[in-house]
Amino acid sequence: MKIAYVTDTGTGRHPKYFQEKGIFCLPLQIGMGDRTYQDMEEMDQQECIRQLREKKVMTTSLPSLGRLEELFEEIKKEGYDRIIAVPICSGLSGTISAMHQAAERIGIPITTFDTHVTAVVQEYLIEMIKDSIEHGIPEETICQQVDQVIASCNTLLVPDDMQHLKRGGRLTPMAAALAGLLKIKPILKIDRSTQGRIDVIEKIRTSQRAFKRVLDILAESSPDEKTLITFAHVDDETTARQLEAQAKERFPKAEIQVIPLVNVVSIHTGLKCQAIQIFKKI
Repeated sequence: MKIAYVTDTGTGRHPKYFQEKGIFCLPLQIGMGDRTYQDMEEMDQQECIRQLREKKVMTTSLPSLGRLEELFEEIKKEGYDRIIAVPICSGLSGTISAMHQAAERIGIPITTFDTHVTAVVQEYLIEMIKDSIEHGIPEETICQQVDQVIASCNTLLVPDDMQHLKRGGRLTPMAAALAGLLKIKPILKIDRSTQGRIDVIEKIRTSQRAFKRVLDILAESSPDEKTLITFAHVDDETTARQLEAQAKERFPKAEIQVIPLVNVVSIHTGLKCQAIQIFKKI
């Protein structure tokens, strides 16, 4: 069976990055004014930060439906029998639903995995699934492993500007109500338990205390040599590096990295946000 593997730029990667790995990648869309940009193709992370600094109002949306159907038609014409996709989660985007509708219209079977988040774990899973299938691992085992990774994943957000986050419309009502409490530094969470939506889990008075609490929450996962911890920042690498240093001291066995936060999340969280994602690899 010939399988096409599909993801999107919720990973923070340019489509060409995945093309070299034999994976199809659809750009999500960024709206600004009367123009729509293809994420990473027409607006990279540096440009996105520049627009945030200029306080431009931006929106995000699923991949162009025309481009999605065009890709699936191409996949079918090239003789693929099936699609396996790991897109941005259903709690943040309608991409999964659109993929199923397009596949049904075109007449090609599709299996999607909802990570209940996006970013690094999304990239890891599409590559892991492809590698596992190509190495002959039974699909039942792969599904169990995917579920283990998703279950182990926790993504925390410490925003600097709650008003910006509220305008993005990605908050639960409880989290949105905190926007006016300027002295509160909330810790937000997105994972399977929140069904891929951003919710508040802690309300703390200062950034320093909030980041200490974040590290304490990470410790609850018992980070080991299989653990990947990512500190993703929106134009605040200094703070991310400080968190990285503290995490390396507390979790010496874990793999730890610092990266820019993906565009389609940073647009809603605003400048100076720190996003922390942890999960255990297979």
